[in-house]
Amino acid sequence: MEYAVIMAGGIGSRFWPASRKEHPKQFLEVFGRSTLIQNTVARLNGLIPPERCLIVTHERYVEKTKRQLPAVPDENILAEPISRNTAPCIAYAGVTLAERDPDATMVVLPADHVIGDVQAFHDVLNVALAKAQDDRSLVTIGIEPDHPATGYGYIQYDGPDFDEVDEPTAYPVKTFAEKPDEKTAERFIDSGDFLWNSGMFIWRADTILDQIEEHLPDAHEAFEPVRAVVGTAQERERLERAFQNSPRISIDNGVMERSSDIFVVPGSFGWNDVGDWKAVYDQNVQMNNDDDQGNVVHDDQPALLHNSSRCYVQSGERLVALVGMHDTVVVDTDDALLVCNRENAQQVKQVVEYLHAHQFEAYV
Repeated sequence: MEYAVIMAGGIGSRFWPASRKEHPKQFLEVFGRSTLIQNTVARLNGLIPPERCLIVTHERYVEKTKRQLPAVPDENILAEPISRNTAPCIAYAGVTLAERDPDATMVVLPADHVIGDVQAFHDVLNVALAKAQDDRSLVTIGIEPDHPATGYGYIQYDGPDFDEVDEPTAYPVKTFAEKPDEKTAERFIDSGDFLWNSGMFIWRADTILDQIEEHLPDAHEAFEPVRAVVGTAQERERLERAFQNSPRISIDNGVMERSSDIFVVPGSFGWNDVGDWKAVYDQNVQMNNDDDQGNVVHDDQPALLHNSSRCYVQSGERLVALVGMHDTVVVDTDDALLVCNRENAQQVKQVVEYLHAHQFEAYV
């Protein structure tokens, strides 16, 4: 049986000041009236129903997640006692599913992606699900790059150039590459056999647990005792110990880059990982939500833009006026105001780090 595992434990510090510790990115209504996590579950309709969706989130977000996703059973909201990156998150989901259904296949998705063409997304996932039934196969989704992005990791695969691929197909992965500089990214694009790393994974639960045992033995040792007590009163105690004892490492670094059984299905379905306010602006432009000067105002909120272009404004109920501003992000909340150059939006994370370091916890 196919299940979705949606990773929703992060804070999304690049979305400050809208994203806060108690109301993180996945719960934001960035596009329209639904939140990112609600859209993630909704786009699986017709492939995986809500009752087979598992949400892995920090324990502080369990009740909020239940309110956001009433169709997902309460027992499918898996609470992480501490955040330890994606490998422990996936190990937890893996032992839970393997105990519930020995034949479970997992579609692992971040909670904060935007996907424009849902049918094309399903087509790619169906190919990945079929490939995941092969012995030991770990499958990921690669995105056709349309520019030399420096904010994404890359996947090199053994197959034809993406332009020559007629339908979704699984190809062996040659190598993973970390986020490159601009010249390296241009070289990747020119080669024709590099894809953006989407952070989406498909595999059988028993397969990923075997691979974790081989490549991350400390994580395997930490989580194996949890499997015997899934759904019992002893689960929480063992789970806390498992997260404390597991290494803090991503599934990419811990397993995907070490295994020889990796495949990628290239896809093009209007994907955006919405990593910062610039990505929100870019996605709105693609959706034709901008005015004739390229300005985007979130959800028709009150704003006056004079002699200004290519700006993004999210203001709540307060009027925001921009005069002679270009390529600017303005996000106004009850207690904090962000103004930054659109091209420097990733550096918002450094603001949050500063606030933490100087104990301005009320603003994070």
